Amino acid sequence: MMCDCTLSEQEQLILDGIAGKPNPYAEKHPRLYRLVAAFEGKKPHIDVERALLFTESMRETEGELLVLRWAKALKHIGENMTVYIDDDQLLAGRCGKQGSRYGILYPELDGDYQAAALKELPGHEASPFIVSAEDAKAVEDVITPYWKDKTFHQDLNKRMDPASHRIAYADEGGYISRYICCETASNRSSLQWCLDWERLFKMGFKGIKEEAEAKLAALDPDNPLDQSEKRPYLEAIVTLCEGIVIWAHRHANLAREKAAKEENPQRKAELLAIAANCDWVPENPPRTFYEAIQAHWLTQAFARLEQKISSNPTNGRMDQIFWPYYQKDLAEGRIDEEKAIELFQCMWASMAQCLDLAITPYNKATHEGYSHWEAVTIGGQTRDGRDATNDLSYIILRSKRECPLHYPDLAARVHSRSPERFLTAVAETIKQGCGYPKLLNDDEIIPLHLAKGAPMEDILDYAASGCAEIRMPRVDTYTSGHAQMNFGAAVELVLYNGRMKKFGNELLTVETGDVRTFKTWEEFWNAYAIQQNYLMRHAFMQQYHIIKTRAQHFATPLSDSLHVLAMKECVDLHQDHHYEGGLDLGFFECLGYSTAIDSLSAVKKLVFEDKKLTMQELLDALACDFEGKEDVRRMLQSAPCYGNNDDFADSIGLAIDKLAEDFSKKYSPSLGIKCDFRMVPFTSHVPFGRVVSATPNGRKAWTPLSDGSSASHGADINGPTAVLLSNFNTKNYNMFQRAARLLNIKFTPSCLAGKEGTRKLVSFIRTFVDLRLWHVQFNVINRQTLINAQKDPQKYRGLIVRIAGYSAYFTELSKDLQDDLIARTQHEQV
Repeated sequence: MMCDCTLSEQEQLILDGIAGKPNPYAEKHPRLYRLVAAFEGKKPHIDVERALLFTESMRETEGELLVLRWAKALKHIGENMTVYIDDDQLLAGRCGKQGSRYGILYPELDGDYQAAALKELPGHEASPFIVSAEDAKAVEDVITPYWKDKTFHQDLNKRMDPASHRIAYADEGGYISRYICCETASNRSSLQWCLDWERLFKMGFKGIKEEAEAKLAALDPDNPLDQSEKRPYLEAIVTLCEGIVIWAHRHANLAREKAAKEENPQRKAELLAIAANCDWVPENPPRTFYEAIQAHWLTQAFARLEQKISSNPTNGRMDQIFWPYYQKDLAEGRIDEEKAIELFQCMWASMAQCLDLAITPYNKATHEGYSHWEAVTIGGQTRDGRDATNDLSYIILRSKRECPLHYPDLAARVHSRSPERFLTAVAETIKQGCGYPKLLNDDEIIPLHLAKGAPMEDILDYAASGCAEIRMPRVDTYTSGHAQMNFGAAVELVLYNGRMKKFGNELLTVETGDVRTFKTWEEFWNAYAIQQNYLMRHAFMQQYHIIKTRAQHFATPLSDSLHVLAMKECVDLHQDHHYEGGLDLGFFECLGYSTAIDSLSAVKKLVFEDKKLTMQELLDALACDFEGKEDVRRMLQSAPCYGNNDDFADSIGLAIDKLAEDFSKKYSPSLGIKCDFRMVPFTSHVPFGRVVSATPNGRKAWTPLSDGSSASHGADINGPTAVLLSNFNTKNYNMFQRAARLLNIKFTPSCLAGKEGTRKLVSFIRTFVDLRLWHVQFNVINRQTLINAQKDPQKYRGLIVRIAGYSAYFTELSKDLQDDLIARTQHEQV
């Protein structure tokens, strides 16, 4: 069934493609579309070369300081890993196989599990990978035996206390998550990270190497700390700089070899230009826009080889860091807007091929659609507080609008003084329907971080990082992953006295009493508070062990080399160490915030206040998943719900938020960090929902929980502005123990059609800014299009949707997540 309605530009382009009509952007950007055609629609492959070389080096360096071992492994990779330059590419640098999308392995994380996981990945419903028999054998025979009993995952699993382990894992080995309160740190070696790109462009790795050599020469030969820790650290920086320069020069040599064989004079010239660029950068500071783009890409590609940075390293404020080079080249006639877009799109195509490889069952379930957070940030403010929008802000927006890929993720910083022209361009890009840019609000983020101790200049210069977080490249110093808590489960644990139907009669937490004996709402709320606090207690216990364990398993000499504080103190960023002038900003995650609010609201209203239901009647309806009890379900769904600017429901959300922030305020100092309350689900709300039975808000058993700080599906009936107001109402503005709240809004294309629709969306964005909310992102799509794509995925394989802090191809998601997207409230008015 075709959609007889107003279409987004993306929907129209897809239908035109089905009808055989040409894509106007393909005609405008032929190089990009040729690059995409080489890998589009192909199932990605696993490349094991990085893992083999890394393992080979680590075997040879046992007993040395970890950061030096890591640097030697990276140099070994730089010297020996196969180098590639794709046909039609203007940039050199790949981390894996040519001719398809690819993922690489990090055995230091989960090498004990990889051989088993590779047997399952090709047939996985969401985010599958292909692995050759030869590569699978190499993992089984070479990689797994070395890393057995050496991985971070195994070490963390052994250290966790029994009570924390019980609600984190369903098996003794810690491979299967219970999705109640579970750590995420064993799925990546670092939080999503932003390198200091300005330091790279100012110094190049030659300058950084010289800085390290000067520090080495100044060490006190009689000081045991200097000789035992600082010397090998600085030797690691020197080694790392040598390794990435060797890697770049090998690409230069390959480009010259290919140029010598090339008969097409235009391509020959392109290859020689690539060779010249790689001869110069990233060893030296870039002199041109083209060199800056190449330096950036080679460095972030090498960062992907260094470690698994929660998907990928973020790209930083590209409209700011590239602006001086663009201005200079434009003035000197070396570049124009079209050439700048072509170079950006060559980078976008390179990013789109290097995918995050989800190995563990938890990671596969919570990071669907080949999750990626290599955010490009545009807009915002300068370090002296002026609006930062420039011509590159608009060029990057255009490069994304005219690109068929959902890479890279795009974030626009907005504030009360954002120019109307910029917000209009942002709105027009959102209306296209691909889910970007996501919006980050300076008017919330900057004052909040000032309260946490951030220097003014640095927080003014923040970059988007991860789903909805931010980074200050010169100030952020905390890299440890975090724990996720299931607040839907907290409600169920109250109802069943510390137990959950999914896990039978096992006591999972603590008994808070038989709810049928509760006489007042206060008794029920107090029981909920005990269950939520129990989950937070074990989230913090897990975090303590994560912090202590990671320092023995991970190092990051590349990130160190580009971090002024790490270089100043000669301490690796993955160590449990506080840097003078640094901020250790961590967080813990809530899943099912709206599910919990609406469930508690229904219990308070219908059982204790209006007494329309007894507790036994509620439990009976939940026990049968509302089968034959549809009248009870409708009554529960009619109770006040979050997302409607309703004080009854929102006051419960405010109380949940305060409960979490109070816990953080009291116990974060024990961890030595700021461990703040965050609501960013990835795609975790789907598997976390699979362990939660029917809830008092009318949600059916085993279905997804609410996501982020969004309303429960279908509960937000008073329009999108009411959703913003509920977010505002449920934040404790007198506290600062909070981090990001991810908010999804879904519009029909018809309500944003034309200039009037753009004006309405700009006005909505300004309301979001005025309310000082952290984040918002949009899907602009018709429900029927999603249904059609689910039924005929081949025709709609290019359909891009926003899921959880990143965009993905709809047809590469599991059916559960597809259904979740279809079920989200579709607002037809702004």
